[in-house]
Amino acid sequence: MSLSMLKMYISFAGMIFLFLAIGLILLSRYKLKGILSVIVSILAYIFLISGGLIIFYIVFSGPTG
Repeated sequence: MSLSMLKMYISFAGMIFLFLAIGLILLSRYKLKGILSVIVSILAYIFLISGGLIIFYIVFSGPTG
């Protein structure tokens, strides 16, 4: 597998993490109550931070040769 394909799959994982974060944040704010809401929102923010770091790495690592 080439480096370009590996970066593409890693960026797909980052985008999936960001979409999961959106869904979980909306779920925790509007559908859940109490401690379950707190747990889901912490999980959502972990997905948000990790997805953002993945996309940041892919964008700033430069083009592949």
